[in-house]
Amino acid sequence: MSVMTATILPASDISAAVPTCPIWRLSVDQYHAMIQAGILTDDDPVELLDGWLVLKMPKKPPHRIVTHLIRRALERLVPAGWYVDSQEPITTADSEPEPDIVVVRGQTQHYFDRHPGPQDVALVVEVADTTLEHDRGLKKRLYGQAGIPVYWIANLPDNQFEVYTDPSGPAEEPDYRQRHDYGLADAVPVMIEGVEVGRVAVRELLP
Repeated sequence: MSVMTATILPASDISAAVPTCPIWRLSVDQYHAMIQAGILTDDDPVELLDGWLVLKMPKKPPHRIVTHLIRRALERLVPAGWYVDSQEPITTADSEPEPDIVVVRGQTQHYFDRHPGPQDVALVVEVADTTLEHDRGLKKRLYGQAGIPVYWIANLPDNQFEVYTDPSGPAEEPDYRQRHDYGLADAVPVMIEGVEVGRVAVRELLP
């Protein structure tokens, strides 16, 4: 008797891991059904990206610290009617990523029956150390396709912030049309619905 096994590959390997033959992929509804049935739990370190169940990478201390610093800085700046969350799901058409930081419309109790969607999100942030290629690749395509207005990558290896704006939305090759880099001497503008609500100094956010 043969036994079929499945291998969950790290997020950094997802591009190379896509099979060339037809296989079963998950929709968002199927992913939610697996969670509701207890097949997937909070203890399973996975997220749904472009229909693939992807293993989330372990977090090193600098990643944890920078995530905390960015969240605290944004909480001081976001206006009434918005809140900041960390490593919680947002639901797009075919994915349910869990960004390191997200700025969401309303209040957290408004989302008892669903996760925030792209229409509810002003900004997503990914903190990148070993995941830089993945965050510039698959994650950027997903966020650009969903129309998330602003995407930051806190690029730890290069000590800079990459800020992506003007998403293409659904397209043959979804992406962001604009990229601006901010180094240690710079301050990153925080944009909410096209309005600058403040700036955060890069030097105060990166170790």
